[in-house]
Amino acid sequence: MKEKSLKSYGEKTDKSMKTVMRLLRVAHILNNKTELFLSKHTLTFNQFKVLEVLYHRGDLNISSITKLIMGTPGNTTVVVKNLHRDGLIESKKDPNDNRSSILSITSKGSLIMQEIFPNHAKNLSEFLDVLDDYELKTLYDLLNKIYKEKKGL
Repeated sequence: MKEKSLKSYGEKTDKSMKTVMRLLRVAHILNNKTELFLSKHTLTFNQFKVLEVLYHRGDLNISSITKLIMGTPGNTTVVVKNLHRDGLIESKKDPNDNRSSILSITSKGSLIMQEIFPNHAKNLSEFLDVLDDYELKTLYDLLNKIYKEKKGL
């Protein structure tokens, strides 16, 4: 069967589309690898992200967590409810706003993070070990440049 040639939208646009697709494919591979790792610890990726934010940043309200994990309010609420049910986080009324709650990681949640986060960090490092230090810094700098310019969109 003859391969159909792709329509060109201009050299820069074609390169941009290829680059974005490659970035999405790499992110998909990393996401799958992370989900597999977390499933062995009976956590979903979203549960892990909430625990990670509370573990590293401290007590936060649900709105702040939603922004930091790039989630949706509805999904974050369900994830928080399940983590609370499992005794991994707790909530208390926000003293500055009675309509809001402040979420904290429990000692049980902290123990889980102490156990799995070092391995998660190692997995991320191994995923990117095809890059030398200079390439890794360059990749970070380029992605950061795009992020800073486009984050408000």
